[in-house]
Amino acid sequence: MQASTSSVPSDVSAYYRHLGGNRFESTIHAQGAWNAHEQHMAPVAGLLVRELEAFEPREGMRLTRFNFDILGLIPAGEFSINTTVLRPGRTIELLQAEMVAGGRTAVRLTAWRMKTLETAEVAGCEDDPMPPVEESVEWEGMNVWPGGFIASLEARTAPEHRAGRGLAWLRTNYPMVDGEPSSPLVRLLGLVDAANGVSSRVTPGQGSYMFPNVDLSIHVYREPVGEWLGLATRVTFAGDGIGLTASVLHDSQGPFGRAEQILTVRPIAPSK
Repeated sequence: MQASTSSVPSDVSAYYRHLGGNRFESTIHAQGAWNAHEQHMAPVAGLLVRELEAFEPREGMRLTRFNFDILGLIPAGEFSINTTVLRPGRTIELLQAEMVAGGRTAVRLTAWRMKTLETAEVAGCEDDPMPPVEESVEWEGMNVWPGGFIASLEARTAPEHRAGRGLAWLRTNYPMVDGEPSSPLVRLLGLVDAANGVSSRVTPGQGSYMFPNVDLSIHVYREPVGEWLGLATRVTFAGDGIGLTASVLHDSQGPFGRAEQILTVRPIAPSK
């Protein structure tokens, strides 16, 4: 299942090159794990979040929920992103960003942007914190996956990490777009889709199973900070070809949100 080097640009130290306006081009660092000619959903998610973060910003409001529908293979190369307001509102509004490649919509994101208020008096969180990144160890387990995106990551794990139930920290040195810094929200949400690979129930490869996700849903209850994304992940495979990867998301200050990915679990036929 080793991916070959794709023909997408590799001469920039970022996941994407901005071509002007709403046009972008992926680099080798955005390459997917299942096919060499597609993009990994993780940086795609980060770029779509970047576009909504910059879209008609409103003081005192922040993005809180992100639903990504993956409408087919995400081709490498050039594409455009279209943004709009689906439901305007004074305190709550629904935004949309669509990635259009090869004449079709490849990924659609809808996101709630909500007004923030001072509620420290009643603040609380029941998600258990995972061991901090300083107590984790370097991990090469992601190397079972091919592709430029996985190769762009630095990974660490806690001792309790195992297949089906993972405790992993991820970081990247690459910005989302060439020539500009990435906000913590864009940087960390641009890593979340990797959750489906950090504690796989089965090792990917010929004669095994593939289990791509068809969506990604992220709820952010606290604005994230820093560069490290912590994933406390549980993976469920049902007996009928459907699965779920569910994660509590962490940064250096503790839990900040949750993510889920519904999976299609399929056997891979051995090569002849």
